[in-house]
Order: sequence, then C-alpha cells, then structure tokens
Amino acid sequence: MITITGRGIQMKRLIAAIAVAAATLAFTPPSFAEGDGGFIGRILRAGQPESSGGQYRRSDRSPISRQTVSYDAKYGANTIIVDTSERRLYYTLGGGRAIKYGVGVGRDGFTWSGTNRITRKAEWPGWTPPPQMIRREAKKGRKLPAYMPGGKDNPLGARALYIGSTIYRIHGTNQPWTIGQAMSSGCIRMANDDVVHLYNQVNVGTRVVVKH
Repeated sequence: MITITGRGIQMKRLIAAIAVAAATLAFTPPSFAEGDGGFIGRILRAGQPESSGGQYRRSDRSPISRQTVSYDAKYGANTIIVDTSERRLYYTLGGGRAIKYGVGVGRDGFTWSGTNRITRKAEWPGWTPPPQMIRREAKKGRKLPAYMPGGKDNPLGARALYIGSTIYRIHGTNQPWTIGQAMSSGCIRMANDDVVHLYNQVNVGTRVVVKH
C-alpha cells in the first residue's frame, strides 16, 4: 500500500490546477486570447476601431476641448470656417454662435486658403495617397501604399469631409496628439471624436472657408 503524505497531496492539487488552467487556455476563443487589439480581433472587427458600448477610445479624443463660442454673425448658420493661423475650426450655428474645434493644419509650404463646398462625406474612408505625395515620400525612402482601406490604422480616421474637387479633406486622425499642430500636407485634421461630431451636423453643400 502506498501512503500519500501531506506534501504529496499538495503536489497533486498543484498538478490538477495546472491541468485545469491549460485546458481553459486551450479552449479560449482567439479574439479573447489575442486581446481586442490583436490580429484575430482586428479580423473580427473587419478593420473597425476598438470600442466599448459604442464609445470611441480615450485616445480618439482631442487634447483641445470643443466649445460653443460667440462668432462673427455675418457667416450665418451651417458654414465651416478654418482659421489656419489659430489652428481652429468653427462650425457656425447662426445667431452669432459657433462650435469651436481644435485642428491640425498644413505645415510650412502646404498652407492654402479659399472658399469651397463639401462635395462628399465618408465614414471610415479608405485612403489613396496623391501621386505627388507618393513621389515626395519616396525621395525620403518611405514607400506609401497605393491604397489603404478604412479602419483604426488609416490616417484619415473615422470620417472625412471632401472639399470641392481638391485633394484636401477635413478628416479624422489616428494621431490625436497632432491636433493644434501644423504638420499635415494641407488637409485639416480633427480628432476622431470631434470629426464624428462635426460630420453628424454637416451636409453635402455646406460652405467651407479656409483662411490664414
């Protein structure tokens, strides 16, 4: 007869616990084992962003809080004014009021001004880099893709508002720390949380005024 000592019982319990843990891990669904940011998780989300209860991640919020402010009443309602020197975007509500957002603007040599209209709106837009951007980045040793599908890793972010027939857009960004900076190639960047807020109020045909 074999006698099991107290130490032997403890060892058997430890082995049993390890076996249970191994079995649990073996049957864990890939999306959980990988984590929400893992490769399998991204496939299951079809490129869409991580979310919780329909809310964007904290990192999608702008470091510059949007606010309702007094603004020049001459613009009337439903006009987007981008002040590149101030690095702010105003969406007019009428009655001398506007919503003020922090934005990122074009770096030196890529600023522009003018008046146009929103001609298209897109949710989670794909990105086709302009040929001149592809050539410019190639000279720096950086190879840009011919096309990148929409999703959380796409530089156009959650929404895009296309300006006339130009190459410029008002769009989200996966780099919210660039808001308030002058470092784009001429497009107007907004944090995803802010661009969704603006997108939900703006229609195709909305006037856009970009000024220095």
